[in-house]
Amino acid sequence: MFQTLEETFRRLAALDPEVVAIAGLSLRVSLSAVGLGTLVGVPLGALVAVSAFPGRRLVTGCLNAAMGLPPVVIGLVLYLLLSRSGPLGGLGLLFTPGAMIAAQTVLVVPLIAALARQIVADAEEHLGEQLRSLGLGPARRAAILIYDTRFSLVTAILAAFGRAISEIGAVLVVGGNIDGHTRTMTTAISLETQKGDLPLALALGLVLIAIVLVVSATATLLRSHAMRAYG
Repeated sequence: MFQTLEETFRRLAALDPEVVAIAGLSLRVSLSAVGLGTLVGVPLGALVAVSAFPGRRLVTGCLNAAMGLPPVVIGLVLYLLLSRSGPLGGLGLLFTPGAMIAAQTVLVVPLIAALARQIVADAEEHLGEQLRSLGLGPARRAAILIYDTRFSLVTAILAAFGRAISEIGAVLVVGGNIDGHTRTMTTAISLETQKGDLPLALALGLVLIAIVLVVSATATLLRSHAMRAYG
């Protein structure tokens, strides 16, 4: 046990190239996915919050339900689409970081959209009537409310990043866990534990925990700032 811990901290202190490479790929994939998810999810959620259209409740319910989609199912669907016999097989994305980014993007878009819808809907209860009296359409109102709730929206985005960086099912299916190419922290932890390389698995686990703690602390600080700013 002590030998394992000693080797773990030795790897971390020495910035072991394998640990750094795996952590770097994980961050690159998750940050890319959350960035794409934000570009889609925030405007989508805001427009659903401020617009009146038939089926609005159904769309809201679908967004909320999609937050609980099993990642491994998302991975399986994308695998079928990206495989050689699938409709997107010609893109050659299967077992690449691009496929992993796509999987995590699909995973976080409903989460970001659902949280953004709730945040913007709460803000519209206070500002919606005033904005409508100015003759602003849904798109303009959504843009103003997005800016007004930017700190709260950032906490939602950070929550999505926390889910993405900790995810294993979808990236394992579409990435293949290829050494030096598509191996993330979560997939490597699972594999190295099975192989018996506990120092590497534990080192990656500590890095992952550190990242999640930093994200959580940042979200808490932003939430506190938002409460002071709007309270």
